[in-house]
Amino acid sequence: MTKQAQIEQMTSGAGFIAALDQSGGSTPKALRLYGVEEDQYGSEAEMFDMIHAMRARIAKAPAFSGEKVIGAILFEMTMEREIDGKPTATYMWEERGVVPFLKVDKGLAEEANGVQVMKPMPELDALLGRAVKAGIFGTKMRSVINAANPEGIKAVVAQQFEVGQEILGHGLVPIIEPEVTISIADKAQAEDILRAELVAHLDALPEGQKVMLKLTLPEVENHYKALVDHPKVMRVVALSGGYSREEANDRLSQNTGVIASFSRALTEGLTADQSDADFNATIAGTIESIYAASVAG
Repeated sequence: MTKQAQIEQMTSGAGFIAALDQSGGSTPKALRLYGVEEDQYGSEAEMFDMIHAMRARIAKAPAFSGEKVIGAILFEMTMEREIDGKPTATYMWEERGVVPFLKVDKGLAEEANGVQVMKPMPELDALLGRAVKAGIFGTKMRSVINAANPEGIKAVVAQQFEVGQEILGHGLVPIIEPEVTISIADKAQAEDILRAELVAHLDALPEGQKVMLKLTLPEVENHYKALVDHPKVMRVVALSGGYSREEANDRLSQNTGVIASFSRALTEGLTADQSDADFNATIAGTIESIYAASVAG
């Protein structure tokens, strides 16, 4: 019953996906934006304790519920920790009505042909096994496109779908994330190439398999409408990608059927020293604005 309820929520639920999956590399920056400087923790373990405390505070905020936040992407270490005595994924679904996803990639390889594919993931099979046991619904993995290079973009999409097959084999729903860098001069051309590659791979998916897509907000509104409507796509979500929350929401509202999956834009304005009342009010306002943009399309 749980799985079916989660499929329905991810397919047609109104709301957005919260990205709470900052990894080791991006955690210091996330904490700095939260008002915690690097001299406030003495070790990596303390750093991860602090980021987990931030994520737990967000998850426990009254506004953070399945009414508007339909899913949340977790970092591996977050999945293995608890919130209020419950494993995080269990807490998300049972207490908040939020469908749990897991970030599974191990970062990016060096740039080649204008893109960065994902580093090898030798422990992926074991991680996916743990994810299934933990009650995770799906996964997320990120590659980066820095140029409208057909060969590079082809490699990014091919790798995403190859790994996606392994994830589908565990009964999990992969979020395919080929991020297009927002500052590149040929962003629109890169998005044309990317859309064609994604359609080709989606068309080739076996019957009964569905994936989700996480994409940079495009230069042309409704550029990814064919993907939103594709029978093999459960949902298309958008990353904020460095846009301010205001611009990200504005772009999002122009793309029919696309919902948000914001990370930095979600935590904008939150600080460690806020009172619970101020923190909860700030996150409530943020959730409302991202929700409104997600359902506007």
